[in-house]
Amino acid sequence: MKDRELTASPSSTARPVVTVSYAQTLDGRLATSTGNSRWISGPESLRFAHELRASHDAIMVGVGTVCQDDPRLTVRLVGVPSGSRDPLRVVVDSTLRTPLTAAVLADGAAAGTLLAVTERAPVARRAAARALGATVLRLPGDAGGRVELVALLATLHERGVGSVMVEGGAGLITALLRARLVDRLAVCIAPKVLGAGIEAIGDLGIGDLARALLLCDPRVTSYGADLVIEGRIAYPEDADDR
Repeated sequence: MKDRELTASPSSTARPVVTVSYAQTLDGRLATSTGNSRWISGPESLRFAHELRASHDAIMVGVGTVCQDDPRLTVRLVGVPSGSRDPLRVVVDSTLRTPLTAAVLADGAAAGTLLAVTERAPVARRAAARALGATVLRLPGDAGGRVELVALLATLHERGVGSVMVEGGAGLITALLRARLVDRLAVCIAPKVLGAGIEAIGDLGIGDLARALLLCDPRVTSYGADLVIEGRIAYPEDADDR
């Protein structure tokens, strides 16, 4: 994949199974008002998060998460199944703000990283990322100029990605939920209260409780002092099928 830029032209709208996973405080904050999020959850639930990573083909984050937290997006706290490798790292970055020194591009990591961009990404930065070994995927932009998520997921599906774990940030999670592209949710709730801070999910345009998204057959598991709630997302029109 080195030195390649791909232009997406998916032939179908089939997509991977999408799981959104994040850690939050009791009052629904992903981070403090200054953006600090390390560590909201405890070591036991962090291990669970790495188990989830190991069970997915790709891990997806928005560029804000990369710039703020500089995550490696690898499986470290649990073993990767024999014959497997770390999941593909996908960064949704319409204008290619990802630092070339970011952990997802450093020390050979770029070979397993896909940067999803639009035409707004500078040509020179696209070339620099490719030179490091990253795959640059050029996609159409939505009405706001951001990466068109349906096209991104369809292209990942065509490239053999069957499951995607989305770890943030709030903007990407909200956009996926608004577009009804999320299949499962796994939320770690830590016994902490921040008050002001970055909310986990933004405005979904829901003005009536009858239109709320539902978590079906939820499973609640304790990991140390944290609780993890997992389940399938049901959107209003399919709520009767839950």
